[in-house]
Amino acid sequence: MRRRQLMLGATGALAAAVTGCSTPTVTDYASERPLLDLREYFNGRLDAYGVFTDRSGKVVKRFTVVMDCHWEGPNGVLDEAFTYSDGTTQRRIWRLTDLGDGRFSGRADDVVGEARGQQSGNAFSWRYVLSLSVDGKTVEVDMDDWMYRMDNRVMLNRAAMSKWGVHLGDVTLSFFKRGA
Repeated sequence: MRRRQLMLGATGALAAAVTGCSTPTVTDYASERPLLDLREYFNGRLDAYGVFTDRSGKVVKRFTVVMDCHWEGPNGVLDEAFTYSDGTTQRRIWRLTDLGDGRFSGRADDVVGEARGQQSGNAFSWRYVLSLSVDGKTVEVDMDDWMYRMDNRVMLNRAAMSKWGVHLGDVTLSFFKRGA
């Protein structure tokens, strides 16, 4: 009897470990509220505050972003002006397309190819390849980008950055919608 209990316990632990390692999907958040509608949330002016942390969790860079966003039909523009803690600035202009059924595509000058994403419930997830300048060299990194609407004004964003499957670090942002 004791041997059978140990086997069942080991089987349960293995099952928990396997399911515990599964990757979340955006549909896991389908019932979460408030609903995220990218076209509604990213419309008007927003402020964001963020950090980039390396793989050990050390904050490498802090930054703020002012975003001007607008939509014409299914096409949106997210104009982002970054100011980094070291005084440098950067601009990224996303051109988004609402593909229907919660699916979106996006392009920006420093994005290689096309970003593809899906919204469901209060969440949005998308993946893309970002071209970064690091020590005078251009490096392409994979971005696994997740956003979660918290309320009418606040959205949290976490993007994991990797290269060849090796985790390099994370970008964490808090968005604040003005006038909401």
